[in-house]
Amino acid sequence: MATRTDAPTRREQILKEAARLFAERGFHGVGVDEIGAAVGISGPGLYRHFAGKDAMLAELLVGISEQLLTGGRRRAAETAGAPEATLDSLIEGHIDFALDDRPLITLHDRELDRLRDTDRKRVRQLQRQYVELWVAAVREVYPALAEAEARASVHAVFGLLNSTPHLPRPGTLPDRDATAHLLHRLSRGALAAAAGAGGPSPSGA
Repeated sequence: MATRTDAPTRREQILKEAARLFAERGFHGVGVDEIGAAVGISGPGLYRHFAGKDAMLAELLVGISEQLLTGGRRRAAETAGAPEATLDSLIEGHIDFALDDRPLITLHDRELDRLRDTDRKRVRQLQRQYVELWVAAVREVYPALAEAEARASVHAVFGLLNSTPHLPRPGTLPDRDATAHLLHRLSRGALAAAAGAGGPSPSGA
């Protein structure tokens, strides 16, 4: 029983360090031995968990796309019937990702094309579903916004939120909550501007 409990934790450690190293030095700039050393096991020992670096990259990029979509759907279900709350919750969830998983944003931008076709198509499929979840939420709050404009606005907000790799390193921000709140206000402001409305303040403002 203990082994089954501990195994996922080790996999998560490996993936976290692989993401950090790939983002810092590029996929081809990192060896299996270095990833192993970062988690305290031998390079060959990694093969008990992953077939190789390609498998790690695929699990990182497919995995985060699945998590964002699953989390977004859960948030939408929890706030069903309250459009403002749904949109705020979706923004909050993406901000958590953007602040806490910055290496994955860098990885996606730099390394997505390294995935085999089936994995890359899976990532794109998940991303499209995630975008459409947001589009539906945005149009509930701003019904006058045309679908194409809502979709373009959602992509623009993703660009804003996914710019976090350019912020100071984690741990050096003056205040994570203040940064999250700023990103939330900017996101709602951008969507309200697209709709030509002043827009309500995000919850907690």
